[in-house]
Amino acid sequence: MEDALNARYGHLLPGMAEGVVDFAYGRQYARPGLSLRDRYLATIAALAALGGQTRPQLMVNITGGRKAGLSQEEIAEVIWQMALYGGFPSAINALNAALEVFEVEDDDA
Repeated sequence: MEDALNARYGHLLPGMAEGVVDFAYGRQYARPGLSLRDRYLATIAALAALGGQTRPQLMVNITGGRKAGLSQEEIAEVIWQMALYGGFPSAINALNAALEVFEVEDDDA
């Protein structure tokens, strides 16, 4: 992730990629109190509720959530739950992003 951020924004904001990765994954995701799996579930829910502008981050976190042990069904259910808070269009867009991640998984299998 840091390499991708640095490649995209490093010329404009030196150190930004390192700061994002250090804070998000070095501090937030490493905190005690929730398992990594649960943190991904919460993150996926929040990004789904926020809507389509979060699609790239949603896809990264769905991929991470799958690696942390979330099932496709759990991801779909938490996204659909967010239809109550972010609206149906946001949930449907998030489900489409999830399907895209799941299709890549199937292709890699």
